[in-house]
Amino acid sequence: MENLKHIFTEGTLKTPQIDFNHHTGELIMSGRSIPENAARIYEPLVLWINEYVKSPRNTTDFRLNLDYFNTSTMIWLAKMIRALGKINRKDCVLYIHLYFDIEDFVDMDTDEIKNIVSSLVDNIGEVDISIGVKIYSTDNTGKVIKESTILI
Repeated sequence: MENLKHIFTEGTLKTPQIDFNHHTGELIMSGRSIPENAARIYEPLVLWINEYVKSPRNTTDFRLNLDYFNTSTMIWLAKMIRALGKINRKDCVLYIHLYFDIEDFVDMDTDEIKNIVSSLVDNIGEVDISIGVKIYSTDNTGKVIKESTILI
């Protein structure tokens, strides 16, 4: 994993800021994701994750703080989560962090939250690691107002 480079890309109006750091195990995406060519943005991240899982940190935090994302982004997020599920060390933990605006979060019922979580983790398949999903509701400044944790 020594050759695995830290990925940092500034966000644009259509693409998120990306900060994947193999030294800390923090994989962060924030902002908007409505790219015209999602594969160009996300395929290198899936390849990076495929290398990362060979020698992961004990705790990996996949932070999805996306204000808005399109369907093609959702497909690539599912591919990234599936790749992270290939960590094969029993002592490792994967946390998927999801951030929602407090107004959107208040309007969600339990079934909607379950559907969001299951749409992300159902395609992982059999895993050797522990997985937790942390859900945050934020105010208009991005400050976390409420948080919940679901262990899978």
